[in-house]
Amino acid sequence: MNNKINIFKNIPVNANAIYSLFPELSDKQQKLRQLVYNKEIIRIKRNLYIVHPKHSPYTISTELIGNHIYTPSYISMETALRYYGLIPEAVYINRSMTLKRSKRFSTPFGLYEYFNISKECFHIGIRVENSNGINFIIASPEKALCDLIAENKGINLRYIKETKEYLTNYLRLDMDAFYNFDISILSKYAENGKKSNSIKTLIKLIEYERNIRPNAI
Repeated sequence: MNNKINIFKNIPVNANAIYSLFPELSDKQQKLRQLVYNKEIIRIKRNLYIVHPKHSPYTISTELIGNHIYTPSYISMETALRYYGLIPEAVYINRSMTLKRSKRFSTPFGLYEYFNISKECFHIGIRVENSNGINFIIASPEKALCDLIAENKGINLRYIKETKEYLTNYLRLDMDAFYNFDISILSKYAENGKKSNSIKTLIKLIEYERNIRPNAI
């Protein structure tokens, strides 16, 4: 194992960063191929690598990898909702939002999907989370739900009853947590993002539930 590469810990890096560790070598590309072949590093995609977990004391974060595969981007939709424990089902595709065009990547760490979002809406409700000492950019629960609804062409929430059924029966969302969502984030999304009317219906549902059971929220 080449201890030099442990300087990168669990952070995805490009080929030039790896080359910089071996200034004495004339054929740095050959060294890179050797590191991959020896399973000292993993090729995530073209020009993006990470130290192999078998040779590193650092935990690999699929969320951090998602941030690096396609930038700028943030983890969102079902991936974020599952991260927060708001939906019970396992999520097998890592989904994110990006300012670039929508794209999909197949990697050794799973499938990563990216959906385009406007500049006006990108920064609303995103945060830096820390898990096992690893920082990554992710949507707040409110933003993740808005992105999920906005990108689902079959969803058009017009009434409180159908909205509650969608959240409860289809998403199986933690409704107690939902009723405590930050309405200001939802409102900003409704002003700047897709599916404005559907997001406004989410707000109406929260306000309705808070009014009928104020001590339970």
